[in-house]
Amino acid sequence: MHKSLIKNCLLMLAITTLSACSTTSFTDLFSNYNQQMNDVKQAQQQGNFQQAISLIPSRSRNNGSYNLSLLEKARLEYLANNNKQSQEDFTEVYHLVQQAQLAAKIELSRGVENVAAVISNDNAIRYDIPLYEQSMLHSYQALNYLALQDLSGALVEVRRANLVQEQALTTNAKSIHSAQAKMAEQGLNMAEFSRQYPTMDNTIGNIKNGFQNAYTFYLSALLYEAVEQSNDAYIDYKKALEIYPDNSYLQQDVWRLANTLYMNSDIALFKASLPQAITIKNEHKNKSANQGQVIFIVENGIIAAKQEIAINLPIFTSRNNMRFYSVALPSYQNNLKTYSPLRVNYQSKHYQSEEVVRLQSLAAKQLKDQLPSIVTRQVVRLVAKEEIRQQLERKGGDIGNIFTSIYNIATEKADTRSWSTLPDSIHILKLSLPVGEHQLMLNMNGTNQQVKVSVRPNKTTLVKLASIGTYNQYQTYNL
Repeated sequence: MHKSLIKNCLLMLAITTLSACSTTSFTDLFSNYNQQMNDVKQAQQQGNFQQAISLIPSRSRNNGSYNLSLLEKARLEYLANNNKQSQEDFTEVYHLVQQAQLAAKIELSRGVENVAAVISNDNAIRYDIPLYEQSMLHSYQALNYLALQDLSGALVEVRRANLVQEQALTTNAKSIHSAQAKMAEQGLNMAEFSRQYPTMDNTIGNIKNGFQNAYTFYLSALLYEAVEQSNDAYIDYKKALEIYPDNSYLQQDVWRLANTLYMNSDIALFKASLPQAITIKNEHKNKSANQGQVIFIVENGIIAAKQEIAINLPIFTSRNNMRFYSVALPSYQNNLKTYSPLRVNYQSKHYQSEEVVRLQSLAAKQLKDQLPSIVTRQVVRLVAKEEIRQQLERKGGDIGNIFTSIYNIATEKADTRSWSTLPDSIHILKLSLPVGEHQLMLNMNGTNQQVKVSVRPNKTTLVKLASIGTYNQYQTYNL
């Protein structure tokens, strides 16, 4: 009798587990993504990028996290200066994003995945690349094109990055409201939930949403200027400034182009709102043919991983009985790491970088906006699992109850997936230099490093710096 019951319980759990694993590996289902990436990030921290790539868990194309593995690999290939391979990987990810969007439109994408998630956890759902990660995908792809001396290809990518943000502006508020409404339908109040869920307010700061990225707008403005599309550049500089209004380099570029393009109405407004930029009012008039611009883009650190936390929620079962259940949810730490600005000395003048995006803040804000949807799925999942447990308890007594309880505990895992090899913070610095070759002394986080730059008349030299732990590297691009 007991052998028959055990056999039936094992068979049912095997069926549910296998259905969940149809789009998810066994490891993904029972362990957190951030734990799987620990060794990868440690190798990245040491500048061992090829080793880091080899440590990324292998996933098949039908795995729900395959697109995320490609993102991690493409980013590390970029850091290793393998731009062609990085470009190919990012291109595949972009095609996967397009396929997912098309599938969602014709409502074919989530049936099997949602069934698997109901009996396991959110790791069984295909990873939807968040909007801030999509914009960074296209930003890195643009830099890959620049490294391969394809400026037109880079322009295509920055347009795609900006399109992601523009489309999000029209859909973000609606999707958040819809998710909160569905959460309320499950009998959960967002305010009550927020009292238990650890705050991420310090990490989020004062950003408005989790997708508007001043860095991507700044990069696109630089490329537009490189092809003499000043009006398009001006628009994107303004967008970047709207997101990061205190960045003096953005202020200067907006003021400079406002005067160049005779944007008189904007000039009148900027005289009041950009007093610091007024000091360079005539810079565009005095620009020498014997000078060029050097712009530093500085990537600092590695973005922090999501952590799993547990909270108790009052949930009504299928029999309308209210019980408290412990649920596993993702969260971010509630603090931001401090980075020293890049400092450049040139002819007794001192320059320092300023932050243009904090990706950690975007990630935390994006997660906060997703929480109503995450919690709603958790409620549906717990009710379904409880129903399965009760059915097996009725049929198998204590044995059925024990088996399902073990399975439910083992699969109660938060979805901690995110693009975890991204930088934490990005800074910019800009200076004008005479035409020719220059050896510049940089100080990054207390470490001195010489960088050689070639300056062309009325052109921009872009210097991309990565500061990861004690590892510093740079690449230059002539625009």
